[in-house]
Amino acid sequence: MAAIGGFRRLCTVGLSAVCRNRARNALSISQYRSFRVNGALQQQPFDSLAEKPQFPGASAEFVDHLEFIQPNVISGIPVYRVMDRQGQIINPSEDPQLPKEMVLNFYQKMTLLNTMDRILYESQRQGRISFYMTNYGEEGTHVGSAAALDPEDLVFGQYREAGVLMFRGFPLDLFMAQCYANVDDLGKGRQMPVHYGSKDLNFVTISSPLATQIPQAAGAAYAIKRENTNRVVICYFGEGAASEGDAHAGFNFAATLECPLIFFCRNNGYAISTPTDEQYRGDGIAARGPGYGMLSIRVDGNDVFAVYNATKEARRRAIAENQPFLIEAMTYRIGHHSTSDDSSAYRSVDEVNYWDKQDHPISRLRHYMTARGWWGEEEERAWRKQSRKLVMEAFERAEKRQKPHPDLLFSDVYLEMPPSLEKQKESMWRHLQQYREHYPLDHYEK
Repeated sequence: MAAIGGFRRLCTVGLSAVCRNRARNALSISQYRSFRVNGALQQQPFDSLAEKPQFPGASAEFVDHLEFIQPNVISGIPVYRVMDRQGQIINPSEDPQLPKEMVLNFYQKMTLLNTMDRILYESQRQGRISFYMTNYGEEGTHVGSAAALDPEDLVFGQYREAGVLMFRGFPLDLFMAQCYANVDDLGKGRQMPVHYGSKDLNFVTISSPLATQIPQAAGAAYAIKRENTNRVVICYFGEGAASEGDAHAGFNFAATLECPLIFFCRNNGYAISTPTDEQYRGDGIAARGPGYGMLSIRVDGNDVFAVYNATKEARRRAIAENQPFLIEAMTYRIGHHSTSDDSSAYRSVDEVNYWDKQDHPISRLRHYMTARGWWGEEEERAWRKQSRKLVMEAFERAEKRQKPHPDLLFSDVYLEMPPSLEKQKESMWRHLQQYREHYPLDHYEK
């Protein structure tokens, strides 16, 4: 035991000597900088004022006074716009100079989407479909961004990007088929309404959980980068989804892996029912971009030309430079969040009316066209009548179509159906046969 005690004391003495020696070495290193002259090692005093941090995790300077960084270091990220609320171009150099036919297509797609929303919203209220989400007030973010993309670019939507899909050529019949879950539905009736998708149009099927598409988009963009195909991924989400953990993971992956990805945030003010001032304290979503090393911009989402310009430039640079971009489009959700929501519980009718009447993307674009003699009252009446007719015809066709065959509940999960699913399918059919009077099987495809 005495030998063990002596050994411990010896270790303590040795450790103390090593620590003192290290302290002296650290002091000498901090006071002197070594360099060689004609092969001989020389010493010179170290200038602490010229010293720069060498930490690998940040680019910075040393300071000798205590100061916390303020959350809003500037007055606010500016909002880029091209048109004012009366459709007048503010800076002629920012006018995209789009041809008349293209601008008319913008307007017709935005108003057609508006018409489809009204009819399907009323359809849900009448019990014809189970659920619906309108796009009122956000049409400019859809069409302006979609027009700036290439058809081969991959789109990850949330659940309020129907205009993007419509601009790409998704027909009214398939919109209706999806909402009615009939035999023409590309998803075979296995999704909630408004969960659209189209492989042919490079539009990934929408899913209900918030923000799941954001890290998925980062992975897809990384794969596209490795393929070197001059394509870009665009990922849409709302400011509410930006509060999910998946958003932060997606931002960080995209930035560190240097992916050609456009993060497009529709900041419509309320998420599902929470005002932005109750959801976050920072300056919106665009302010988060620099923290992840992303180039960011805030645009007027009710200005279709501003959205177009920002998305077009982001796409060009994302491909050329292999880096992600964050676009925050400031807009306003005029409709309820969904047919399950009553927005009067958290905002006033006067507020909604202001945005509907005074600062709507459709009226702003119409002012622009009218000022150039491209559109007038006669064209407006004719198009409104025609667009309603197109939507109603698709609506009537969808209602008459049968539902998908019940067996499709079990397909497309495995290449070969396992015994467990076979057992479930057999159990379902026994139940349907036993309680046939409760199941209108005549409405299903044979």
